[in-house]
Amino acid sequence: MTANPATSPASGERAAQAAAPPPRCERVPQIAIIIPALDEERSLPLVLGALPEGLAAMAIVVDNGSRDRTAEVARAAGARVIREERRGYGAACLAGIAALPAGAEIVVFLDADWSDHPEQLPEVIAPIVEGRADFVIGSRRNAGCEPGAMLPQAVFGNRLAVFLMRVLLGCRYTDLGPFRAIRAGALRSLGMVDRDFGWTVEMQIKAARRGLRIAEVPVRYRRRVGHSKITGTLAGTLRAGYKILATIFRYGVLQRNGAAPARGRGG
Repeated sequence: MTANPATSPASGERAAQAAAPPPRCERVPQIAIIIPALDEERSLPLVLGALPEGLAAMAIVVDNGSRDRTAEVARAAGARVIREERRGYGAACLAGIAALPAGAEIVVFLDADWSDHPEQLPEVIAPIVEGRADFVIGSRRNAGCEPGAMLPQAVFGNRLAVFLMRVLLGCRYTDLGPFRAIRAGALRSLGMVDRDFGWTVEMQIKAARRGLRIAEVPVRYRRRVGHSKITGTLAGTLRAGYKILATIFRYGVLQRNGAAPARGRGG
C-alpha cells in the first residue's frame, strides 16, 4: 500500500520546516578599534594581522609622531591612519575618538606593541554585545602574564593604583589594562580630557562615577616587541606614576562631592 504523500512523515517534516520562521540573524555591531602607535613598524603588522575576521570592525591607527614607517605599514595592512603630533597616550586616544565613524557602536582600545592578544577581541566585547555591560576592562591579573611582560615597577604601580581607586572611590577594579571596550555613547558621555598617562585611570574613574555597567574579562599579556617607552626607563616610570596618582587624587579627593557609587564587576 502506497503512503499518501500529503500525510507521510517526510512530507509532514517538510511542511513543518516550511511553516517555521527563518532563523534569526543576529546583527553584528559596528566596532571601531583605536590603536595608538609611536614607532611601532615592527609590531603593527602582527597586531593588525591578528584581528579576528568576521567582525564589522574598522582599525584606526593613531600615529603619535613616529619617526619610522608606522603609518606606512598600517595603511598597507588596511588600517585607517590618523596623525597626532602632540605626544601622549591620551592625546592619541582623543584623536582616535575624533576620527570615529558615525556608525560606530563599540569602541575598542588596543596597544600597538603586540603585548595584547588581538584574537581575544570577541571575548573583550562579549559583555557589551550580550547587553551585560557598557564598559569592559581586559584584566591581565586574572589570566596571568608571560614572564617579563610587565616590569616590577609596572606591576607595583598597577596594584597601587587599583588599591587607591578602591579606597578613595569605591571602584573595584583589578587592573588598568589598556585592552578595553566601551559603548560609543557611553564613551562620549565620559568627556575624556587627559592627554597623557592618566588616560586609563580617568576612564575607569569616570565610568564608575557615571554608573556604567562595568565588567572585567581575563586577557593574556606577553612581552612587547621593542622597548617600552614608559616603564622601560626610570624617567618614564616616574612620570607615568606621578600622573596616575595625581589623577586618582584629583578625582578621589578634590572632586569627591557628587560622586556616583560604582557598580560591581560582571564576568
